[in-house]
Amino acid sequence: MLDLPLEPTDDLAKPAFTDQASCEAWLQQLQLTNLHRAHGVLRTELDELNRFPMTGTDRLRTLEALRETVVVIQGDYVKKIIAKKLPFSDDELTILVAIVELWQSLVTGYQRCLQSYIAGDNRLAEYAPLLTHRCLRYTSLQIFEHLRSCYEFHGGLWHQLHSLFAYAEEQGFHLLPIVDELHAATHPTSCQSVYIKTLLNCQARPAELSRGQLQLLDKWLTQWSDVVTLDRRYNVSKDEAPPLAVDLSGTQGAQSIMVSTPSDSMRYLAMMPLSKLLRVKTILLQQGQSPQQLELGKECSSLDCLSFLNKLHHYFCEASGERQIERHPVAQTSALCFSIEGIYAHIAQKPFKQAKKGADSDSLARKQIATFGRVLSDTNRHVVTQFGVELETWQIENESILGARVLREDKEGERIGVHQIVAVKPSDANAFMLGKVTWLTVTHEGQLRMGIQYLPGVAQALSIKGKGINTALSEKSNAALLLPEMPSLNIPASLIVPRDFFSANKLAEITYLEGNIQTIEMGFSVDQGADFERISFASI
Repeated sequence: MLDLPLEPTDDLAKPAFTDQASCEAWLQQLQLTNLHRAHGVLRTELDELNRFPMTGTDRLRTLEALRETVVVIQGDYVKKIIAKKLPFSDDELTILVAIVELWQSLVTGYQRCLQSYIAGDNRLAEYAPLLTHRCLRYTSLQIFEHLRSCYEFHGGLWHQLHSLFAYAEEQGFHLLPIVDELHAATHPTSCQSVYIKTLLNCQARPAELSRGQLQLLDKWLTQWSDVVTLDRRYNVSKDEAPPLAVDLSGTQGAQSIMVSTPSDSMRYLAMMPLSKLLRVKTILLQQGQSPQQLELGKECSSLDCLSFLNKLHHYFCEASGERQIERHPVAQTSALCFSIEGIYAHIAQKPFKQAKKGADSDSLARKQIATFGRVLSDTNRHVVTQFGVELETWQIENESILGARVLREDKEGERIGVHQIVAVKPSDANAFMLGKVTWLTVTHEGQLRMGIQYLPGVAQALSIKGKGINTALSEKSNAALLLPEMPSLNIPASLIVPRDFFSANKLAEITYLEGNIQTIEMGFSVDQGADFERISFASI
């Protein structure tokens, strides 16, 4: 039987509404111009309603009248934190917590109704599937808020989700179609489809997906979750996608069958039908059908859809998404810094500054070149704390030649976004290695963890300015980084420059730390990040 950890109701509770009619009247006068205040008022009144003793049917009708407004306000409020750098500021984290707690308040209301039904209120018997579905839906939305915010969530949410599905399965209505016009208006839904959709959302390595991809995945899984079956046993045939396992008594999501232990509480997701669906859509896209024709929406192009479908097949259906190059556990500290100018400062051992202008500086440079063969560096005049960006201490948790997973030791530090440039210097290394942030997540303890994709070669610091593009750009120098040619890997030299600096086939002038100046022609964009662009070039 379902365990509902609910506090007793309280006769002293005084909500602003106590039935459907008074709730609808209250909603008519709710001011939505101040979103923060409206969200707080709504949450306060819902919590007060959850404490108020009332019949199960009255509570259900009231919640059904209330939930559309909750969904709309939640959707507007979350826009304040979507795509923010991590970790969140205190204000942003307060918003995330408030959003998650409001979803839980809605769950608690429907749990009250279930509690009445389990206690013997037969007037709710026909609504038991809907009540369980609503609880599953709003538990899953709490998980989804954590996924798209990149904040880890505690196992208690998994326990709540598993327990609710186990109850639906035990009662025999887990496959019963449920009307949900707010969240699945165009597609049939059920307790099992919501449950499977949540498991697959988490299985898709959400920290590695963009916010847009995560939204698109959620939309696709609304259509596809019925394709996946959930069984007590499984069979694995050669060359078929292996099933995933989930423990209904556990506190985590789906996992590989290789690490699962058979038990009465274990269920298995048959992934072969989803594998076939993904492959068919991939083939039809390659044959020229549009994403709209294949019910993939119009949010992304055919090429983007192809790439995303292949990525999802890898995550869902290919032996637990094993990496092509295995990473090895590492217990080692490393120094990290961010931004091109910050990385320049630590490689050059001096902060980046615009080149001095005027006859005096030109005369001094000519004298130094004549005497020493180069312009003398003023490196020794600076210390690390003057570089503008201090080094942060991170732990390398695992690593391969292609990248690493790292954990910041402190809770405070630089706020970071996906696809930013980063430089890593392990404690036993003499040089920094450049990389790009591929994913981010904040742990339960408030520490930042991220994945880094390494860029090839040891970077060299230099400055760059446009030449002949336009007057304003030509006068301004920018910090830049040079990645050397690697003939053994057939990788030509490339430059890391600030975003929006690159202009194909235009001339630029690079100045090395020693003072040597070289004119180059910019070629094409090799890679683009949030704050940098990697470009090819040729000497003139």
